[in-house]
Amino acid sequence: MNRVCELFGIEHPIVQGGMVWCSGWRLASAVSNAGGLGLLGAGSMHPEVLREHIQKCKAATDKPFGVNVPLMYPDIDTLMKILTEEKVGVVFTSAGNPKTWTGYLKEQGIKVAHVVSSSKFAGKCEEAGVDAIVAEGFEAGGHNGREETTTLCLIPAVRRATTLPLLAAGGIGTAEAIAAVKILGAEGVQIGTRFALTKESSAHENFKNLCLSLNEGDTKLLLKKLSPTRLVKSDFTSAVETAEARGASPDELRELLGKGRAKKGIFEGDLAEGELEIGQVASLFRHQQSVAEIMNELTLSTAVGK
Repeated sequence: MNRVCELFGIEHPIVQGGMVWCSGWRLASAVSNAGGLGLLGAGSMHPEVLREHIQKCKAATDKPFGVNVPLMYPDIDTLMKILTEEKVGVVFTSAGNPKTWTGYLKEQGIKVAHVVSSSKFAGKCEEAGVDAIVAEGFEAGGHNGREETTTLCLIPAVRRATTLPLLAAGGIGTAEAIAAVKILGAEGVQIGTRFALTKESSAHENFKNLCLSLNEGDTKLLLKKLSPTRLVKSDFTSAVETAEARGASPDELRELLGKGRAKKGIFEGDLAEGELEIGQVASLFRHQQSVAEIMNELTLSTAVGK
């Protein structure tokens, strides 16, 4: 049996990325009900909002689901307490040191996967005791690794570095892409962008429609002095590029970024001033679909396997 499916108790080795402002209970439960693993995106939720989404997800599916937790989350102690109180079974961590919380989560009987952008960090994950690793390449949307390693280069390097169950992420949105990364050593995939643009995603329709009209080259990795982030080219990204070209300091970039800009763009649909995070693979798709339609498309191919 596929080790990813066995670990998480799912039918297909497909995990929906826990994306800020996109991954609420409707999206996560729909992916889980279709045989994958849905993740709630805790990064854009206050602790009690997360609790509400966990409870609604439990009511909407009897299948396994999990929560994505960026380890830079400001009130992380409270959040971790909620995860244990609500008996969440799976946690995907990112953007931080896996040693900090992996032991605690596993003591609570929670399965832990951690997202990495290099084989070096994959080794550290294994030392920390995680159950699985997500290796995410440069093509991915949102916050990205500083290494800028593409998925096709990253997966075989990480496969050599660890014996743990390995999921590939970054630029994956089709059955063909799933087949390609499995040949390179991945045992499953984490898909963000394609699920962010579904009917069940909590992203604003303006954001979804824009992303479904993109061509290759319409996103760019910016904010490298802060945290490298892949964004749709827009008025805001033009301002960032101008600032970076003149050598703006990290503090100047933080001031330009301000607060709540991702919410403004992704959740509220302000396409000019918002921070529009999406992956390169968006340019392959033109029509909004339901989660069920996408999962059928991804799993009907014999290449996906179980």
